[in-house]
Amino acid sequence: MIMHENPVVLEKGKIRDAKPEDKKNRNLTMAAGIMAAHDTKTDEEVMHLKFDSLTSHDITYVGIIQTARASGLKKFPVPYVLTNCHNTLCAVGGTINEDDHRFALSAAHKYGGVYVPPNMAVIHSYNREMMSACGRMILGSDSHTRYGALGTMGVGEGGGELAKQLLSQTYDMKKPEVVLVYLTGHIKHGIGPHDVALALVGATYASGFAKNRVMEFAGPGIHTMSQDFRNGIDVMTTETTCWSSIWETDEKTEAWFEERGRKEAYKKLSVTDGAYYDRCIELDLGTVESMIALPMHPSYALPIHELLKDPKKYLQEAQTRANKQLNGKVTMDLVSKVQADGSILVDQGVIAGCSGGTYENVTAAASILENADTGNGEFRLSVYPDSMPVYKALSENGTVAKLVSAGAIFREAFCGPCFGAGDTPANGELSIRHTTRNFPNREGSKPGEGQIAGVALMDARSIAATAANQGRLTAATDVDYDDTVEPMKFDGSIYEKRVYNGFGKADPSYPLHFGPNIKDWPEQKELSQDLLVKVVSHIDDPVTTTDELIPSGETSSYRSNPLRLAEFTLSRRDPAYVQEAKNTAALTSDSTEVAKIYDLLSAAKVEVRKDANIVSAVYARKPGDGSAREQAASCQRVLGGGANFAKEYATKRYRSNCINWGILPFVTEEGDKLAKGTYVYIRNVRDAVEKGAPPEAYAVSDHVEKLSVSLGDLTADEKEILLDGCLINFNKKKMM
Repeated sequence: MIMHENPVVLEKGKIRDAKPEDKKNRNLTMAAGIMAAHDTKTDEEVMHLKFDSLTSHDITYVGIIQTARASGLKKFPVPYVLTNCHNTLCAVGGTINEDDHRFALSAAHKYGGVYVPPNMAVIHSYNREMMSACGRMILGSDSHTRYGALGTMGVGEGGGELAKQLLSQTYDMKKPEVVLVYLTGHIKHGIGPHDVALALVGATYASGFAKNRVMEFAGPGIHTMSQDFRNGIDVMTTETTCWSSIWETDEKTEAWFEERGRKEAYKKLSVTDGAYYDRCIELDLGTVESMIALPMHPSYALPIHELLKDPKKYLQEAQTRANKQLNGKVTMDLVSKVQADGSILVDQGVIAGCSGGTYENVTAAASILENADTGNGEFRLSVYPDSMPVYKALSENGTVAKLVSAGAIFREAFCGPCFGAGDTPANGELSIRHTTRNFPNREGSKPGEGQIAGVALMDARSIAATAANQGRLTAATDVDYDDTVEPMKFDGSIYEKRVYNGFGKADPSYPLHFGPNIKDWPEQKELSQDLLVKVVSHIDDPVTTTDELIPSGETSSYRSNPLRLAEFTLSRRDPAYVQEAKNTAALTSDSTEVAKIYDLLSAAKVEVRKDANIVSAVYARKPGDGSAREQAASCQRVLGGGANFAKEYATKRYRSNCINWGILPFVTEEGDKLAKGTYVYIRNVRDAVEKGAPPEAYAVSDHVEKLSVSLGDLTADEKEILLDGCLINFNKKKMM
């Protein structure tokens, strides 16, 4: 893999270094053309985008609709797909998960939405099959909203951005840079899409090579891959922290749409000769090996053969890294998985979700496992198809029979294993998964209660090879199997019978069905002229994921209840946070603790306003990697949070979530001044937000010192949202 950090031009199928005059050809990329077609073009510097459709699942749609309702929602202006693929077990919290599903169906009737019932399809598979089209843009409240291989630019964002679209507002950001991913060569036997994806993530994540940029895939290598294979790579581009993705399309894309009864969704997309790219990756597909991403990040990737050359070395490195990240709460043991003969014995395999459960991945796994025996030891294998049409096709072509006969458990369309709500391993086990992430606790363990399990990401083919070897880690390139795949027969009548499509048929008189766990958002104050901030948690890890800010798994059942969900905030990373934040929210200018801070400031000749809002804050070096879920920010706000301090924000979507919930996203290089318990007094912060200027800030512990902070670039609307206190307040003002 060759990485070009400098701009390049793609000309006559060859890459050359760009010249200054080539910059004029920025608009020749596929991404630029699609974004321009969705831009309201009211600003030269900032895009104001309107999307063709929206999508959410049953962890996020209630909060989004509640936000839009509080702001005056009348009907959905574009198709809004409400899938039910996360909280579908209905095993936690009594009726509350099914209450959410009932709410969504009633909202689809009332506002004109598309309701996909539980276990019918995982969110991204339904959108690929039924909503994508070449040249479209789709906004989703899930970070893996990626349909670029189908010619659709998918963007994963927090719920606030979807609420804006539901209110016919725009998605605003500066035009992103574009990274060319130029593919050549042919995939080797045994290599799957996850192998390619993990190689890309491993090469790009740590350096931020693609961060907040568009990844544009081109080159002859594309046409050697099936459409299903491309989709499997594309969905993982999220893990590079890119903003979106787009691919060249061809006759295979056309055939894929035609099989699903949507031939009109196809048009050929290709790079215009002379297109200018800010960066470039050249990847010869023939060099990709069977890969594994060790705990606890998809970027900790290396070839399986490399791992097996010195398993104790690599597993010790991963184990040390993981235990440092776990901060001594619990100990992960990976080295014990190495056997006397040098092999690695794993305990569980899972193939699931939008990345793993696709037709070709499952078919390939079954081909490897045909006439095999997964054994009756501790190792076990579960397989989840990504949609019911895929399930039917796999049943009809004999795939399900092959898997079950080998000892696998075949399940329904469900995202659970990807975020900790299904197939949770036993304490101390190592699970290999073709899912999207292996962050801490994504498998469902609870370190605060002494539980830990490890997850390594692998392609379905190598997982099947390992299963055929009864749990001994095996690369699929070492297995002889038939890799021909019978074309899928897509039965769209399954959706016609069960999916409710109410777009364009909104019925304002239709009553919303509320369950006892569905609560309105609590009211929030607007930003005061000065602000007193208490740092109630200081996290100095290299990266803090959204799963650490608000855990996934069993907590997802409470995501329709802001107050109850907020009780889980930072519970896996800083269990003291919730009470500390509540204590801060209860402070007033007359409190002894606050009076002492004001006395110190006055003694340092800092003018104070005692009517300043008193809020809590978190310092984290690089927060927000991972999920798009807005609750990573809204839970802080519900508990009285009003600011965050960071060296940088891991993703645009998390920073946007903070802004939409009225949390000032401060950036500072002086995190050492922000120990837990430190106060920060910020003078004239309203003026600073309005003018886009760095505010005057002071860190106060037992003494006072200046603190250098900034808010970075803010759009006009983002400024107003922060001033009003949150997106709901902003929209209420607009409706007055």
